[in-house]
Amino acid sequence: MTRALYHEDAVGLSFGAQVQAVRGEGGNPEVLLDATAFYPEGGGQGADHGVLRWNGGEASVTDTRKDKSSGEIWHRLGGPPPAPGTAVTGVVDAARRWRHMQRHSGEHLLAQAFVQISPAFTVEAVNMTRPECTLDLRGDPTEKDVRAAEQLLRETLARTRLILETPSVPEEHLGAYPLRRETKVRGQVRLVIFRREDGQPFDVSACGGTHVPHASLAAPVVALRTERIRGGVTRVTFMAGEEAAEYLGGVYREARALAQDFSVPVEGLPDRVAALNAELGATKAETARLRETLARVRVTTAPADEHGLLTLTLEDPALLAPALAAVPDGAVLAVLAPGGRCGVASGRAGVHAGEILRAALAVTGGKGGGRAELAQGVTLEPARFLAAVVGARVAAEGAAG
Repeated sequence: MTRALYHEDAVGLSFGAQVQAVRGEGGNPEVLLDATAFYPEGGGQGADHGVLRWNGGEASVTDTRKDKSSGEIWHRLGGPPPAPGTAVTGVVDAARRWRHMQRHSGEHLLAQAFVQISPAFTVEAVNMTRPECTLDLRGDPTEKDVRAAEQLLRETLARTRLILETPSVPEEHLGAYPLRRETKVRGQVRLVIFRREDGQPFDVSACGGTHVPHASLAAPVVALRTERIRGGVTRVTFMAGEEAAEYLGGVYREARALAQDFSVPVEGLPDRVAALNAELGATKAETARLRETLARVRVTTAPADEHGLLTLTLEDPALLAPALAAVPDGAVLAVLAPGGRCGVASGRAGVHAGEILRAALAVTGGKGGGRAELAQGVTLEPARFLAAVVGARVAAEGAAG
């Protein structure tokens, strides 16, 4: 079993070790060390990266994974590995480790805030491998609950100093600790405790991850959005620490630039957007009315053959639907629009628009269908479509006769 130095000192990023074994030398080589400060991916936290150096060589560490059955921690290298028995020095990527610590601590703290809002909000699953982390909760928290948990945590981190403790206790002693979430770990259990200065714990969880030394270093913790991912489980997407601060700063800068374009203060953006949406809705409604009027005019001026079939070619595909809806009583209308969009409408009893369209598309290729009064589709040969409709209409008249 590899000695996990990251449990002994989460901020110790440089260490010495000896290579115990090597595998995969032909491609994606991995080395096993007798001790490591590289955290292996697990518990929702991403793996540490960094570099290994030895006398006469160096290779980047691109992944770190733990064999659960043996406790061995394997390090994937980006170059040729050192031989077994080689003494190496490992250096963990400090920026990556720090981000992971902030995310993981943020997850614990936010989960505890949800429990304090309602004990029903229990954790189903977590993921902190990307800047946008996720917390899957049972209990169906609403948007109001999410904001309440966020506010509770924000106030706690601003007013209370929560210090990290990571004791390892026998499983039979776990009853003495207010675990937020039941653990399946047996034997010696590593706990992550964020404790108030008065000695009372804010959060206690069984966890093997790395965390910031005091909770305020994970701030701010910001819930970005929620989504229902399956029955009874809601996913809360959040960010924590420096990544959250950078994100919020970027959002503000973009909002400020947008506000300047609209000549309003940042706080006036919601009202300005609401006004623009109202204007857009009115414009869309007016555009729809104008299209309907234009479509009716185009239909009334469309030529008709001896069978009462009107044919119309449009320059704007947006006119197709209103044109078909404007078919006069007693008439049959065939319309062709750009992109091969087409349709047939029937205002005559006994003439089925869907059947005529299908017959025409059987000749010109394409797909479409509809009911007796109206049918739409797309033809592969627009140049032949209207003639095909004429043929289908004549055939329908003959069959009816």
